[in-house]
Amino acid sequence: MAKSILLIEDDKRLADMIKEYLIEAGFDVTHAANGLDGLARHNAAPEKAVLLDLMLPDMDGLDICRKIREKNADTPILMLTARGDAMDRVVGLELGADDYLPKPFEPRELLARINAILRRSSPRENAPQDKTDVLVFGRLEIDSGARQVRLDGQEKAITGYQFDLLLALAQHAGRVLSREQIMDLTKGTQFDAFDRSIDVHISRIRHMIEDEPKHPRRIITVRGAGYVFAKSQDDKP
Repeated sequence: MAKSILLIEDDKRLADMIKEYLIEAGFDVTHAANGLDGLARHNAAPEKAVLLDLMLPDMDGLDICRKIREKNADTPILMLTARGDAMDRVVGLELGADDYLPKPFEPRELLARINAILRRSSPRENAPQDKTDVLVFGRLEIDSGARQVRLDGQEKAITGYQFDLLLALAQHAGRVLSREQIMDLTKGTQFDAFDRSIDVHISRIRHMIEDEPKHPRRIITVRGAGYVFAKSQDDKP
């Protein structure tokens, strides 16, 4: 069965190129030329991954990202951004997008990014549950088999890349990891180690798993070095 993609892009020439390339790669592609049509199509088929242009004629792409994420935390979202729009990329990641790709881009890179976010968003179906798949840190559980994060038994809505990032930190608990090491551990996701992408994702993860995100006790910033995932998290100070 073909994997389905919703493309929200007002540039018809670019949309036709993307659609043709992805269909040849085995995807089922639905195209929406504006934001309202894109939201309507997503609401009708929320299982689709979304390729979202941020510059649309009728709606701000960032608002569309927020609305999609509010309805479905699991929908993979890849933003298509104009080169140089660094703040839009940061805000998009803060709103829950999984990745971004600056224009112009190579079709092969687009395909690689799509496959990456789809892999991250897909739990292993019918995989036997093994207690070794679950990392437990006090009240926090990270289930690598089901790709779920639970705090006090309650599942948290987390994007695929954010799960990979949290799992990488947790598997190296007590060890300071630089941004470059984090990228390596998350299988070479093509974020720039010197922009704010990783920092933004960690900020969002903190809001999910920390009791006081502004005073984190699970993911600690080590200035000038990177981040460390605390082995002991729920001890009283």
